[in-house]
Amino acid sequence: MAIDKVSITGIEAFGFHGVFEHERKEGQEFIVDVEFEYDTSKAIQTDFIEDAIDYGAIAILIKSIVEGEPKNLIEKVADEIAQQILNNFKVNSVKVTLHKPQAPLDLEFKDVSVSVERRK
Repeated sequence: MAIDKVSITGIEAFGFHGVFEHERKEGQEFIVDVEFEYDTSKAIQTDFIEDAIDYGAIAILIKSIVEGEPKNLIEKVADEIAQQILNNFKVNSVKVTLHKPQAPLDLEFKDVSVSVERRK
């Protein structure tokens, strides 16, 4: 058994998450990084894409969640992404970092993010 980690970073999606009216009305860009672990033994043995996790499908799922139903908190969005990946792909664990670089803070900053880790 070979449990290995895959990372996809910088998935950009436009969403309407937040507690303030202007966030819900105007929306903003979110960036998602995801890491997941799965048993790569069969993929390594066969060298067939069919035996690996479809990274593109995970990225599309992430984008659809961020662009989907608005949530108040990025913690909720990140948790939904993690749960959907666990439920729809043969992964053992997942870590999702959701960045909200345009968060409404009254000071200069580079980024706000939340990271959630979930296991089966």
